[in-house]
Amino acid sequence: MTGTITPEHVDAVVVGSGFGGAVSAFRLAEAGRRVIVLERGRPYPPGSFPRTPRQMGRAFWDPSAGLHGMFDVWSFRGFDSVVSSGLGGGSLIYANVLLRKDEKWFVHEDPLPGGGYETWPVTRADLDPHYDVVEKMLGATPYPLHAPAYADTAKTQALRKAAEKLGLDWQLPPLGVSFASRPGARPAIGVPLADPGYANLHGAARHTCRLCGECDIGCNDGAKNTLDHTYLSAAAAAAPHPADIRTSCEVRGLAAREQGGYEVTYVEHRPSAEDGTRTDTAKLPLRTVTCDRLILAAGTYGTTYLLLKNRDRLPGLSRALGTRMSGNGDLLTFLLPEHKGTGPALDASRGPVITSAIRVGDLADGNGAPGRGYYVQDGGYPGFTDWLVQSTDLTGTLFRTAEFLARLLLNVLRGSPDNRLGAELSRLLGNGALAAGTLPLLGMGRDVPDGVGTLRDGLLDVAWTTETSTAYFGRVRETMRDLAEQLDTRLLDNPLWFLRRIVTVHPLGGAPISHHPADGVCDAFGQVHGLPGLYVADGAAMPGPVGANPSLTIAALADRMSTALLEERVAARARG
Repeated sequence: MTGTITPEHVDAVVVGSGFGGAVSAFRLAEAGRRVIVLERGRPYPPGSFPRTPRQMGRAFWDPSAGLHGMFDVWSFRGFDSVVSSGLGGGSLIYANVLLRKDEKWFVHEDPLPGGGYETWPVTRADLDPHYDVVEKMLGATPYPLHAPAYADTAKTQALRKAAEKLGLDWQLPPLGVSFASRPGARPAIGVPLADPGYANLHGAARHTCRLCGECDIGCNDGAKNTLDHTYLSAAAAAAPHPADIRTSCEVRGLAAREQGGYEVTYVEHRPSAEDGTRTDTAKLPLRTVTCDRLILAAGTYGTTYLLLKNRDRLPGLSRALGTRMSGNGDLLTFLLPEHKGTGPALDASRGPVITSAIRVGDLADGNGAPGRGYYVQDGGYPGFTDWLVQSTDLTGTLFRTAEFLARLLLNVLRGSPDNRLGAELSRLLGNGALAAGTLPLLGMGRDVPDGVGTLRDGLLDVAWTTETSTAYFGRVRETMRDLAEQLDTRLLDNPLWFLRRIVTVHPLGGAPISHHPADGVCDAFGQVHGLPGLYVADGAAMPGPVGANPSLTIAALADRMSTALLEERVAARARG
């Protein structure tokens, strides 16, 4: 007679290790709960992020094709999207900005074009204590423009001056980056970071920001205060029950148990063995774990997909599942020199990816501003990308090459005794004005959250277009054009914009919080309506765009959710 194997059981399973998952895992482990974190991606200690063409070519996520990298690229009708796969989730590739959601942008009954309303069941006052806690843990600090070591970032100064001329609200937003060895110390480039008081789960040294512009492709210095260095390391060091963090573990199934709690099934990838080898991931063996509390933080797409795929085993899920999706108003454009070879030096490759932000008001502000509000932020890119940017000047390169060869031939024919080629080589390489004068601009704000996610042939499909947000995107582009004019540059749209498509790195919605099940999937604390013990703690829970960069708000909502979850357990024990 064969005995039945009893699945592993813990207090809580957290699916995903991004801003919602990492915060939840730490809070529960800190409170003594037994927690398992299931992260589909792998860990990335400092020094392991891809840099060479070969490494970058394998840095994408598609396990069936033997790819286990951190960039997960999605393409839907109307827009494309880039999210992350790896220990630390989106914090690995985000641009560090930790802005709070504007107080007046927690709207109530803001009409949507297709019917219904965007309504936030929480307020800024509800979140402010949790914003405080998360900011401290992530070391939020404005870019130290006052410090001599960091004062020469041209793009920061340029955007400030342009904003002042236009009368726009310019600011240095808090960044989750270490510019000094410890809080309160003098900012310095490339110095070792002090021990935070808990062991770093990578066991690797970290150093302060060296202004290399590589934030969005992974910080090999460890200067970014990513979730693996902060919340997850603290969760793994919690006593008496350190969080059990399992990487390369992708969740496939969710089910409510008759006796209470939830069952989670997952597969374990083997990236070292499978890299480059096509794999039928549907045939990977399933593992099972059960829990009293299940926290979904697999990212907007991952969480929405898991709920849609498993809704038959999660009875009572709201019909609002898949609604209120948006791209947080993301819009990418570029500033280019007005005339080749001339223009201001903006040096986008020097500094963190984002250093400053301009806020443009909203009708909801109540101060006379029209439309839906937004932010415009300076962008950046790695230094080695400057060579790629400069190489697009084909005409100039060909002319300089011809001139160099002609001068070299002339010297040979003349028998010139001057064999030094420094000046000629300098002219050959050019003045780098195109690369130095190119600056990405990043827009984000309150687009219309009327996207809908469904399953099509068993896969996630999101229907959302820019049409209902035309006025919003028009205002963002107008501000960007004004900035271009002030900086003596010209505005270049992302080529996809000609098809009225956008690329978002901030997808939101799909399992929105709400006061009532008819309007959303979760209550104001992230607990799924009708399914006690099931929570959503990531961008899927947003009932509309955050407007500002959403990472801090996602983390603050997760911290608030965790507080409510723990207090509910304490109250239940007192009643029992």
